[in-house]
Amino acid sequence: MVEGGIAKADKTEFTECWRTTWKTPYIMRLALSAGIGGLLFGYDTGVISGALLFIREDFDEVDRKTWLQSTIVSMAVAGAIVGAAVGGWINDRFGRRMSILIADVLFFIGAIVMAFAPAPWVIIVGRIFVGFGVGMASMTSPLYISEASPARIRGALVSTNGLLITGGQFFSYLINLAFVKTPGTWRWMLGIAGVPAIVQFVLMLSLPESPRWLYRKDRIAESRAILERIYPEEEVEAEMEALKESVEVEKADEAIIGDSFVAKLKGAFANPIVRRGLAAGITVQVAQQFVGINTVMYYSPSIVQFAGYASNSTAMALSLITSGLNAVGSIVSMMFVDRYGRRKLMIISMFGIITCLIILATVFSQAAIHAPKIDAVESTTFAPNATCPAFVPLTTTNAPPSRWNCMKCLKSECGFCASGSQPYAPGACVVLSDDMKATCHSKGRTYFKDGCPSKFGFLAIVFLGLYIIVYAPGMGTVPWIVNSEIYPLRYRGLGGGIAAVSNWVSNLIVSESFLSLTHALGSSGTFLLFAGFSAIGLFFIWLLVPETKGLQFEEVEKLLEVGYKPSLLRRRKKSKDVDTA
Repeated sequence: MVEGGIAKADKTEFTECWRTTWKTPYIMRLALSAGIGGLLFGYDTGVISGALLFIREDFDEVDRKTWLQSTIVSMAVAGAIVGAAVGGWINDRFGRRMSILIADVLFFIGAIVMAFAPAPWVIIVGRIFVGFGVGMASMTSPLYISEASPARIRGALVSTNGLLITGGQFFSYLINLAFVKTPGTWRWMLGIAGVPAIVQFVLMLSLPESPRWLYRKDRIAESRAILERIYPEEEVEAEMEALKESVEVEKADEAIIGDSFVAKLKGAFANPIVRRGLAAGITVQVAQQFVGINTVMYYSPSIVQFAGYASNSTAMALSLITSGLNAVGSIVSMMFVDRYGRRKLMIISMFGIITCLIILATVFSQAAIHAPKIDAVESTTFAPNATCPAFVPLTTTNAPPSRWNCMKCLKSECGFCASGSQPYAPGACVVLSDDMKATCHSKGRTYFKDGCPSKFGFLAIVFLGLYIIVYAPGMGTVPWIVNSEIYPLRYRGLGGGIAAVSNWVSNLIVSESFLSLTHALGSSGTFLLFAGFSAIGLFFIWLLVPETKGLQFEEVEKLLEVGYKPSLLRRRKKSKDVDTA
């Protein structure tokens, strides 16, 4: 494909991005305005983690039913699947700018519906609307930025979208923390997302369509006018010639296969370049989700509580740190993605992720083994009718239930009231209820229902932070960069939509199953399972994903035309050829 600048820089660096945008601030204006879609994407996926704690307090049925909690979280993801699928078609038919405007309207509707929801099912409806917007924004914002960026700084500029995604998640945790003591808590948390949607809608009304899309639609004069504001004067003509050549090839292809959605879909899978691009694009998107990142972002306060921190405020404050690290990691990605390359960052990131997940699995396993014991006497005398129903039969035998600890108590759907004097000393296993929680607190003790007090809790927080640090610069932002540049222009909206759908389907599977997995396998087994998935993802990234650092779109297309093989496999093939000769 022939877009993205006329020359590849000898040395692409983070400073080159700022040097170019300083000279041509219009480029950064385009990138940041479109990137607000990433901010909304991040905010709406992150805010639910804190809001869910207070939704559970307002609606007893949500607190009692794990599947309902998972549904509230995952319905945004289900909506995103539809949004990404439809968004690919809208991108190609009506343009990138129109897709962003529609996404803003959906974000706003969803925010208002959730803010005034009288029942859990209304929250779910609002989450679906937000999901439509998230799905469209997730593939349109990086696509718009990519097509309005010179090749030498394209990676860094598309990374601004990733930075705004993680910034949106960090902002959502700040908002969650700010409204903890405010009446209406979760309503404010969810409703405030309507504000940036309005801001972006107004900004996008004053910005142009993607110059690549305009040229593809024979609006050549408009395309040239935009390119003249992006490129130096001496590069514009060469860029126009490159666009002309690529569009002629695209139109010849269109004349053969047709322009309907079905024809384009068939043409995409019949085209070896697109097939190879999809193999790489879908691989990185699926791998991004199966490392378990969005369970951390959606459920981080819950994970912190699993680690032994019972307070909602404490859990959200600690989650704010992990979200902040995610944003910092995105800045690191901007600094290095055009210097060291997409492929290398992802592979290094995956090795770090696997290591952290294995350590987290070990930490949670040790926390479960060394959970505080149950004091049989205190459990039966703590308060009238307070003893955990599953524990009562054991107390009638001569032998005390010495094998019971806090974790066994919680798995029996009961609560644990920690010892008042020493947090890790034996405590009472009592019924799970708000009244019992209040009774426990009235005695100056802490009530646990999601995790147990543990000496290992701080290690879980440390390695959760390290997991985010190694995830964000590589697997956090790079998959979206790869998918914004690896498809031919004619199939870019469709290819990006298919890859985004694969991302959101994977997200739905992981987020919907996470709480059930933690109940079935425990936190330790769940993190170990994600480590296994990550190892598989690492292998396929190594096998299928080429390096696209600093390449013009036409060079990426030529790379895929001949097919990509890792250097190790190429060397083996050469040695076999030599032996045969």
